[in-house]
Amino acid sequence: MPSLNDIRSTFLDYYGKNDHSVVPSSSLVPRNDPTLMFTAAGMVQFKNLFTGVETRDYTRAATAQKCVRAGGKHNDLDNVGYTARHHTFFEMLGNFSFGDYFKEDAIPLAWNLLTKEFGIDSSRLLVTIYHTDDEAAAIWKKVAGLPDERIIRIATDDNFWSAGPTGPCGPCTEIFYDHGPEVWGGPPGSPEEDGDRFIEIWNLVFMQYEQFEDGSRRDLDAQSIDTGMGLERIGALLQGKHDNYDTDLFRALIESSASFTNTAPDGPGNVHHRVIADHLRSTSFLIADGVLPSNEGRGYVLRRIMRRAMRHAHLLGAKDPVMHKLVPELVAQMGQAYPELSQAQRVIEDTLETEEARFRQTLERGLKLLDDELSYLPEGHDLPGETAFKLYDTFGFPLDLTQDALRERGRGVNTQGFDSAMEAQKAQARASWVGSGEQANSAIWFELADAHGMTEFLGYDELTAEGSVLALVSGGARVSDAAEGANVQIVVNQTPFYAESGGQVGDSGIIESDSARVQVRDTKKIAGVFIHVGEVVSGTLKAGDAVRLAVDPERRDRIRANHSATHLLNEALREVLGDHVAQRGSLNDADRLRFDFSHNKALTAGEMAATQERINHFIRQNSAVTTRIMDPDTARKLGAQALFGEKYGDEVRVVSMGQAATGKGSDGETWSVELCGGTHVGRTGEIGLCVLTSDAASSSGVRRVEALTGAAALDHLAGQGRVLAETAAVLKASPSDLVDRVRQLSDDRRRMEAEIAQLRRDLAMGGGSGGGAEAKDVSGVPFVAQVLSGVTGKDLPALIDAQKERLGTAVVLLIADTGGKAAVAAGITADLTDKLSAVDLVKAAVVELGGKGGGGRPDMAQGGAKSVDNAEAAIAAAEAIIAG
Repeated sequence: MPSLNDIRSTFLDYYGKNDHSVVPSSSLVPRNDPTLMFTAAGMVQFKNLFTGVETRDYTRAATAQKCVRAGGKHNDLDNVGYTARHHTFFEMLGNFSFGDYFKEDAIPLAWNLLTKEFGIDSSRLLVTIYHTDDEAAAIWKKVAGLPDERIIRIATDDNFWSAGPTGPCGPCTEIFYDHGPEVWGGPPGSPEEDGDRFIEIWNLVFMQYEQFEDGSRRDLDAQSIDTGMGLERIGALLQGKHDNYDTDLFRALIESSASFTNTAPDGPGNVHHRVIADHLRSTSFLIADGVLPSNEGRGYVLRRIMRRAMRHAHLLGAKDPVMHKLVPELVAQMGQAYPELSQAQRVIEDTLETEEARFRQTLERGLKLLDDELSYLPEGHDLPGETAFKLYDTFGFPLDLTQDALRERGRGVNTQGFDSAMEAQKAQARASWVGSGEQANSAIWFELADAHGMTEFLGYDELTAEGSVLALVSGGARVSDAAEGANVQIVVNQTPFYAESGGQVGDSGIIESDSARVQVRDTKKIAGVFIHVGEVVSGTLKAGDAVRLAVDPERRDRIRANHSATHLLNEALREVLGDHVAQRGSLNDADRLRFDFSHNKALTAGEMAATQERINHFIRQNSAVTTRIMDPDTARKLGAQALFGEKYGDEVRVVSMGQAATGKGSDGETWSVELCGGTHVGRTGEIGLCVLTSDAASSSGVRRVEALTGAAALDHLAGQGRVLAETAAVLKASPSDLVDRVRQLSDDRRRMEAEIAQLRRDLAMGGGSGGGAEAKDVSGVPFVAQVLSGVTGKDLPALIDAQKERLGTAVVLLIADTGGKAAVAAGITADLTDKLSAVDLVKAAVVELGGKGGGGRPDMAQGGAKSVDNAEAAIAAAEAIIAG
């Protein structure tokens, strides 16, 4: 009996041997179709090939495409577990031709695979065709020898595919398997077609026409093939099962679920195990493709699937989180075919465990509160919407969970009241925002958030995407279009552009439609709405246009390298300086990073060097940078640092990087663990290099360190190297001897400065007026007064001391001309200080020179003035004080 893995390999090998390129499955998050929440068919990744917008180096392909149908127009969630063939996650086997072969090759390829490679009894197969497709009927007769009664003509859209009201379209042929008369049901097109006897196993779409608005069609220039065969359905058939959940892969997951819940795999709990097995696949693959649980968009659908599975585990009696324990079995079953599952195993397990722990708290608390509320309601009455909103808003109990719990009790929820309460809260939030003066046109963004929800951010994993323009804003008002030269703010349903927050600047890049091109220079976010700020550089962009969005990849790479380096810098500073270090602000730009932190003194050269060394140690370590979603309390218990300025809700992104024996985190070895919503490198090695360039005071008790990473850091070091080399050349020294050479020059300069100062003093004492002259007797006190040039104010005390030493007993007044200003100093020998004060002499002299005051000790004082022009009067004023 072939396993599902064997069947997948057989399919891909078969088409590979028939000149098809075997193309890996694309992400579950479609990047080229903004109308889809999840990839729900194999053709999604080839959309642009079918329309001719894109070409590749192959014209025929085969894939095993992972698909999810649990949101939007493709939603099988409520049927999963209760039917034999409904799934939230499934694999679509498909072969494709892009203008290469058509019906005459597609039908034989399919028939030979089914009857020869898979060995299916051809007498059990029948097909449907579009009722006018005589060409397909003829090929089936020729290739398979099918009689007319086994070629069923269908006149409905069931056998005619179209991408929309206009565009590529064409007839289909579907292949069915007959399980025999013992199973109830009739062939397709009959009144009993909903039975299980005849099961569709493969659909072949012939893209043959282009349809126009007036309903007319023309033959496509390049006719194409798009087929889809569910692996789970064909697997059940080839394994002799009538229920997909009885196949080998599902059976392994169901038995794992039974083992960890200590229940039987079959019997009363069978439905619960089926739901758990299916939802385990969809949630794990979504997480592996970068979707994380949230309260909006894809993240909300993921959370809803997770919680549905977890509720079924609860109904099985599981007291502790169980979903994460099943991941290893899933990886064992599917990890070889989908390596991304193995690579993301730890993140999947952590996310499931954290979400289930939170959900169990919510479930227990919510059910208790719900019981309390129901006790006050008359029998048969629906729960008031205001109460349901209180459970949601205050206690985190989602509306759909409330509805599920009440459905089991035969009650409902007044959803109109719930919606009214929700709207009242939004109105209050809008009023609060406007009242804070945040944005003059903030009402626009709240209206858009109400109408369309928050913008779906794809930029953690992708730098390009397609989207639909929801609104254009110019001049503070919504506009229907924006022509070349217009400055415009663009809102799109989904975007890879990061909006400025948490210290990380907004992305720039390009937004293009078929008729316009916009240069985006910044991205902002208000009320969860991402606002792309830019200029229309060509054409005219219109609201409703389909657009292609591309982030500037080089700029984003530099920004995320700086952001990841900031996390390493934060932890390095805490290690080098102490645990008192706490972030007080940051900037993560494309050209540099800036980090403000609490610390009350400048960093020493040794502290700067040690911090830089630690950062680069973990860059060289090249460890993976991982992101998990959890509640803030759990994150802080792991040692996560909260970044300054961030506002945290009931769940946070936890970014971890670096491995160290003294680390933290759940493994006790993670070095840096922080709450952060920004974008980061995949591995620390992508930062390249980090160089700290400065440390300065930002405010009282706050320091600011700036740094460079990657190419900017290398350029900085190269510049320093050039300066070093040029300096060494000027000083005629090797770079290694440069410190000693500079130290020698500095010592020489200090020595020469001292010698020059002494020479000036000697010159002043030995030459000029009064130099070495006898003191003048003033009331019995020897008095020496001199006006000097060529000396500084700093020289005067030494000159006065020399005069006092020469005379023994004296009062000395010196006035120096220091380049247009006057320096004044007075000295008195110790035997005269009880009668006279040098301070009084200086003050008297300074006033005459046009200055104010002076100061010092009784034996030595100094002052200054603007000019020496009135020196004689200054000397006379000092002499008058001596004379008394």
